[in-house]
Amino acid sequence: TAVPGVEEVRDGVYRRTLRLPHGSGVVSLRPHPDHVRCHLVIDDFRDLPAAIARCRRLLDLDADPEAIVDGLSADADLAALIAKAPGQRIPRTVDEHELAVRVVLGQQVSTAAARTHAGRLLRAHGRPVDDPGGGLTHVFPSAAELSEIDPSHLAFPKARQRTLAALVGAVNSGAVILDPGCDWDRARAQLLALPGIGAWTAEMIAMRGLGDPDAFPATDLGV
Repeated sequence: TAVPGVEEVRDGVYRRTLRLPHGSGVVSLRPHPDHVRCHLVIDDFRDLPAAIARCRRLLDLDADPEAIVDGLSADADLAALIAKAPGQRIPRTVDEHELAVRVVLGQQVSTAAARTHAGRLLRAHGRPVDDPGGGLTHVFPSAAELSEIDPSHLAFPKARQRTLAALVGAVNSGAVILDPGCDWDRARAQLLALPGIGAWTAEMIAMRGLGDPDAFPATDLGV
């Protein structure tokens, strides 16, 4: 699902760009047996705490592994799987608004098509970054930067164009609040009130964007 220019895996390291309060950044995350090494390059040192917090959310590091094991082990069909690999976490995001836009772009299309759509938006509206040691080129555009979307950059059905425009407008106006401290159920209700957003989209955003441990996209084809 990686968007070219925003994310890459290079030499066993996951790398991606960050949009931060005072500028941009690039983070490199390398997994080790007992920790993840985080290397940050940021425009403004004031953004260091925010960048670290976003990386923690991305890796779901504030989850309670013991509670997850206890909860999932109570299910007879899952117990054996959990025993083999305890400590499951939810792959999340560094930016809730970016995740919401990418989920809408992924509605009813292949992963490759979703990446293509996201790449077009990125090149048209994203902020360029320098990455001498890799292939990262842009920061994913904010909702404000997407407020004047050119339809020529949206090569998908008119109905999904309206959904994306409605989501961006609602985020910019405050009608939809998607942030680390928001109320999960209220966010679901706000999302479901938008045209073209159903249970799958709302649950994917709740799960990966907001980190709701009870979110479940039951209508997903893979599930």
